[in-house]
Amino acid sequence: MTIHAAAILRPLASLLVLAAGLADSTQAATYVRINQVGYESGEAARAYVMTTSPLVDETYAVRDAAGAVVACGHVGSSSGKWGRYVVHPLDFTVYGSGTYTVELSGSASAASAPFRIAPAHALYAKSLANTLSYYQTSRDGPDFIANALRSAPAHLNDTSAAVYRTPRDDGNDSYTADLSPTGRRIDASGGWFDAGDYLKFVETHSYTVGVMLTGIRDFPDQMGAGSATSDFTREAEFGVRWLLKMWDDSSRTLHYQVGVGIDFTTNDILSDHDFWRLPQADDDATPGSAPGFAGVSQSQLQYIRHRPVFVAGPAGSRISPNLAGRLAADFALCFQVFHASDPALAGRCLLAAEHVYALADTAPSGELLTTSPHDFYPESVWQDDMEWGATELAIALERGSLPAGLPEGRPSAYLSQAARWAKGYIAQGNYDSLNLYDVAGLAHFDLARALTRAADSHEVVTAAQLLSNLRTLLQANAPANDPFDGLYTWSRGDSGSHVAGLSAMASEIGFLADSSHHATVARRQAASMLGANGWGVSQIIGDGTTFPDCPQHQPANLVGSHDGRKPVLAGAVVEGPNASGTSGDLVAMARCGGSGTYSAFDADGAVYWDWVQSYSTNEPAIDLTATSMLMFAWRMAGRPAEL
Repeated sequence: MTIHAAAILRPLASLLVLAAGLADSTQAATYVRINQVGYESGEAARAYVMTTSPLVDETYAVRDAAGAVVACGHVGSSSGKWGRYVVHPLDFTVYGSGTYTVELSGSASAASAPFRIAPAHALYAKSLANTLSYYQTSRDGPDFIANALRSAPAHLNDTSAAVYRTPRDDGNDSYTADLSPTGRRIDASGGWFDAGDYLKFVETHSYTVGVMLTGIRDFPDQMGAGSATSDFTREAEFGVRWLLKMWDDSSRTLHYQVGVGIDFTTNDILSDHDFWRLPQADDDATPGSAPGFAGVSQSQLQYIRHRPVFVAGPAGSRISPNLAGRLAADFALCFQVFHASDPALAGRCLLAAEHVYALADTAPSGELLTTSPHDFYPESVWQDDMEWGATELAIALERGSLPAGLPEGRPSAYLSQAARWAKGYIAQGNYDSLNLYDVAGLAHFDLARALTRAADSHEVVTAAQLLSNLRTLLQANAPANDPFDGLYTWSRGDSGSHVAGLSAMASEIGFLADSSHHATVARRQAASMLGANGWGVSQIIGDGTTFPDCPQHQPANLVGSHDGRKPVLAGAVVEGPNASGTSGDLVAMARCGGSGTYSAFDADGAVYWDWVQSYSTNEPAIDLTATSMLMFAWRMAGRPAEL
């Protein structure tokens, strides 16, 4: 849906930013861009000055809360241009903890907003807790968590949802016939809302669950039971249990979607995207029962009140390899995380992992199955998903205490297959950094670790080759020259997800290669995500001093604030800067933001609109947010736990 990132500046901190850039109209327009969450104590930090005139022999100072100078130096040479602005880096290192500002004086005086410096485990703890709260707010079904944005459970009718065959669409977001029921019903309740809408997809859900379980396993003190503020264990279990409903292991049947998001060419039945309302309004949707439902008939609301479930095919049929591989990874990770604390759930997961993996269609033709319609999430590469599934199965089978009846209980068998899929992925050459559409950033990392410790050899691919490909992926979407040290071309879209994924991948590479350089890269990508970019906006709601005020998210828009004060959809990552913004109003949508808030900083073919109507820049989603979990956990822990 949409969100607007208004320039309604946060009380004190943002007023300082405004003063920094506009205090003296006779001077060059100057802005200081920082990681608004802060910098890690004792590590090389970098801020950026944007000015309309190049700086020569300027100096800067870092001051603590009492005004004392704790670091100073000369402004670096220009790192490039951003639109009409010349950008200069400011490098400093501060030991200890506290609140600081960067001040530039001379021909272009300016000051940053206050920022923290602290050890990484303390610096990012609140941000990771915010991420957990976003998923809790996004819960569907009876097991919801009440908070300022959620006051009631939603979509309770999903507990007995009718199953339908995959409908045909016209390629222009309309179904060409009414839905065809199979005569079956399933319990499809639970799961998370996909984005600013209320649809639920296995495509995005399976990615999110896999990332979450990876974080719990690799960073138990940050995302698992060792954390008092951001233990994702119960949230991951909530996500896994919904996937176990959508994958009927007893009949080997995959259901992949709940709800419809497009309309029909043959009738006037309406979809989820036609209304703006709180989620609980759908359960008893009748004409006029909510402001958005005024002026419509009961027949038009039939798929709002009773949401359809789409089935991938007959029981036991082949499954699109992207979904089969990713679900296998999810269920194998479930076993790894829960084998000690909940052996019944873990055993159920491992059996499901082997079963769904065995049904993968590894010679697919046409479009991969993702969602209906496919262009909601047009994934096209699948070898990475199969690599991930086989890798996590191999790791799971090493744990011991395996359930009875496993079709294949040998870790080496899956490790060999994982290596083969990795080789196939590397050979196909259609690379992306870590995000929903490409999980090689996770699969390669775990496979490299597994191969390194394996007693037998898998020469089809080596850990060194996997590391080399990870380095290639890190540069897959890099711009020719980003003056903010960014590795993602903002105009490509899904920028928030990609930038956080790049930070996590750089941490992986730094760990595998023992590279301090890549640790610096990881910190700078995190900074880019959190405000050290051309717009000076954090792409995570609630993190930093200036973040999206007007997300295209219905509870956030209808119940939350529009000025950065609580309640906000804390922890949610938005789409971020894109090639273009979007517009489109719905009845009951609260007006918020606009297209011009940050237009002075649009550059390199990218725009950022903090506007509730602009889903292309301001809609949060569960998959977009997922990579930020790993970004924060890596920064806090420094290294993962042993497999």
